[in-house]
Amino acid sequence: MSQKPVYQRVMLKLSGEALMGRREYGLDTETLKAIALDIQAVVAMGVEVCVVIGGGNIFRGVSAASAGMDRAQADYMGMLATVMNALAVQAALEKVGVQTRVQSAIPMASVCEPYIRRRAMRHMEKGRVVVFGGGTGNPFFTTDTAAALRATEMGCDALLKGTQVDGVYSADPRKHPNAKRYEELTYLDVLAQDLAVMDAAAISLARENHLPILVFNIHAPGAFAQVMRGEGLFTRITEPK
Repeated sequence: MSQKPVYQRVMLKLSGEALMGRREYGLDTETLKAIALDIQAVVAMGVEVCVVIGGGNIFRGVSAASAGMDRAQADYMGMLATVMNALAVQAALEKVGVQTRVQSAIPMASVCEPYIRRRAMRHMEKGRVVVFGGGTGNPFFTTDTAAALRATEMGCDALLKGTQVDGVYSADPRKHPNAKRYEELTYLDVLAQDLAVMDAAAISLARENHLPILVFNIHAPGAFAQVMRGEGLFTRITEPK
């Protein structure tokens, strides 16, 4: 089995829900540890890794807005939730010996660094995992879009989205057992079929910058490292050949 990674610098996008484990909300310590060990294995391969995390396990701006809260205010609350998750992932990573830095698009100097592109790149060059919190720093943008934006800014070779299932399906396979699983898709396939893997802004940004998106199951042990070697189950989203 080849240990050589396909990519040298990658963005890992995690939803807040990915950190919940089997809980209904919040953070699950064992899930955090498992994800940290997966990231550690990829860092040990010599890959430079950065991470963007959602906040849906703590607060979801869109849901609050639909319940009557001002959308911008709700989104700012969601951004603060992502910083909480970023600090939790940082703690889990450092517990397994991975050096990290958290950078937030919303400055909060007492707990983390502000987002500075060149500083983030330098951290990655030194082998540190950079965890980006605060989304893009602007309301009305999802953390999927933040991941595509930061991946492009960091010069990443690929954007890996860790989800609850092993790729992109035509429908939620947990609700629709006969849903079709895709091995490869184009950006336009995702947009045209309205596949709910990432929002349209994130897909469009990736397409404009020729950034491959790889979707895999973050809860499958060792899946992150497998995908980095081009192995295991995942869906690749790229330009048509």
